[in-house]
Amino acid sequence: MITQRPAATRGHFDFGWLDTCHTFSFGDYHDPAHLQFRALRVLNEDRVQPGQGFGTHGHRDMEILTWVLAGALEHQDSLGTQGVIRPGEAQVMSAGTGIRHSEFNASDEEPVHFLQIWLLPERAGLTPRYEQVAFAEADFQNRLRLIASPDGAEGSVKVFQDVRVQVARLEAGREVEAQLSPTRFGFLQVARGQVLLNGQTLQAGDSARIEGEPRLTLSAEIASEVLLFDLA
Repeated sequence: MITQRPAATRGHFDFGWLDTCHTFSFGDYHDPAHLQFRALRVLNEDRVQPGQGFGTHGHRDMEILTWVLAGALEHQDSLGTQGVIRPGEAQVMSAGTGIRHSEFNASDEEPVHFLQIWLLPERAGLTPRYEQVAFAEADFQNRLRLIASPDGAEGSVKVFQDVRVQVARLEAGREVEAQLSPTRFGFLQVARGQVLLNGQTLQAGDSARIEGEPRLTLSAEIASEVLLFDLA
């Protein structure tokens, strides 16, 4: 079964400096029908204006994965980590017992567009940590590439949860396939473009919950980028 969530039905706020869409309940957006899916708790699509960002704030007991679609995001945290995240780089922060960080658009001229993903951790009280991995552009071209996993497989970032996250960038007319174990659940987020998921059309910003579908076929109708979550 594939259950679609159209982009237009997400929670949406425009604060001027930040335009944000929430797939799941977050902040002032609350929808009992969309609290989370399995361990996937937050999936926000954010656009931050030049020179703007999120000031220093704290998190606990959450695996926070950032995926930049365009522009560059500057990160600083209480572990002493400083860095810039760009397209093709996966960044994860285990908040664990507590971490403080800030995120700002690294450019004074161009907006930054990114997905912020929160996963419930396998247990509370983990030691806070930070990891960032850069992938080659060719890794994503017309194929699914693992970017996050519980064991850091294939050079992916490690998350403390039984979740595997893959990304594909598909040219128009290209297709990829994926397998889901009968005991697993899938979640697809279309970052840009338009795709067919087992024959169902999804556009940029749309998502789909996937249950009882052991074989997935993704076809790009135009140039597209998708994230596929394999969840316990």
